[in-house]
Amino acid sequence: MPLPLYLLALAVFAMGTSEFMLAGLLPDIAAELGVPVGTAGLLTAAFAAGMVVGAPLTAVLARGRSGRSGLPGLVLVFLAAHVLAATTTSFPVLLATRVAAALANAGFLAVALTTAAALVPPERKGRALAVLLSGTTVATIAGVPGGALLGALLGWRAAFWAVAVLCLPAVLGVLRGLPVPDGERAVRPALRAELARLRRPRLLLVMLLGALVNAATFGSFTFLAPLVTGTARLGAVWVPVVLVLFGAGSFAGVGIAGRLADRRPGPVLSAGAPLLLVGWPALALFAAWPAAVLVLVFVLGTLSFAVGATLITRVMHEADGAPTLAGAYATAALNTGAVLGPLLAGLALGTAAGDRGPLWVSAALVAVVLLLLPTARVGSPA
Repeated sequence: MPLPLYLLALAVFAMGTSEFMLAGLLPDIAAELGVPVGTAGLLTAAFAAGMVVGAPLTAVLARGRSGRSGLPGLVLVFLAAHVLAATTTSFPVLLATRVAAALANAGFLAVALTTAAALVPPERKGRALAVLLSGTTVATIAGVPGGALLGALLGWRAAFWAVAVLCLPAVLGVLRGLPVPDGERAVRPALRAELARLRRPRLLLVMLLGALVNAATFGSFTFLAPLVTGTARLGAVWVPVVLVLFGAGSFAGVGIAGRLADRRPGPVLSAGAPLLLVGWPALALFAAWPAAVLVLVFVLGTLSFAVGATLITRVMHEADGAPTLAGAYATAALNTGAVLGPLLAGLALGTAAGDRGPLWVSAALVAVVLLLLPTARVGSPA
């Protein structure tokens, strides 16, 4: 794989750390700013909402520019949002910084996905996207637990400062790694032609499946901390451990997708989705058993990202007639799920199911995926 892919993954790591780290910080943020934990969960939903809007908007605005000229500026906007977040004492302001950071993150990811796909032959597109998304999975392994640990030792604001610092080498990496444009503008389809791809039923269905799987993933991941310290009766120090296990599983899942998403997407989805449907209820039923929680969190991280990353690749394949907007379609679809999941999971926290409620929500969302999956005919000719 080309070196620029790994430098793009570095930036994705910095942004992914911010996107996921709130799973370990929500209780502390809620306590300091005087809001319920369920309300604090809106920070995750606001971030995802900003990504839904920001992905297509930024991709359209960046159509005439190279990745090297646009991506560094988006990282700097992301950095500035985190500096403000680290210094505010107002929950509404913190919420606004999450939207601003998300707009920058969305634009970066949408353009980076398209850039990554263009750096390799079509038959290696899935592998290239897996390398790019490995930045996110490494964030769940190292960055997110690190953020939770910083939050436990120095307060949640320290985690936001750490993300801001991480953005600096990410900017330098993108500037040094991506090639300088040679002055010849690539021939691109008209914007109307790229938008017309959204009329393809299979593209829309694969986007919907990606949104549902991501909703299931984010819905439970966002509220793992209350589950660990509540039903599982583990101390707060175990929250980073659980996040590391989920992240290690996600890294394994993206690796599986990278090897199979181009050649055998059907088997990955037809095997992974039913296992997810079993796994989320299993975690709910055995949440009081710490050993079971530790094992199941790893397994569910693997399955969630294997299925989710495969669907990202399929969106990029189905949108092959929209070279500048394909990444935006994938980003917007998956973050639609990231909006829906925490909102539904936050509501479930207030029911009799308590901190197991998000797990049952995830199971219900995966059940819908299983009902729709045969219609998608993933991997068959268009």
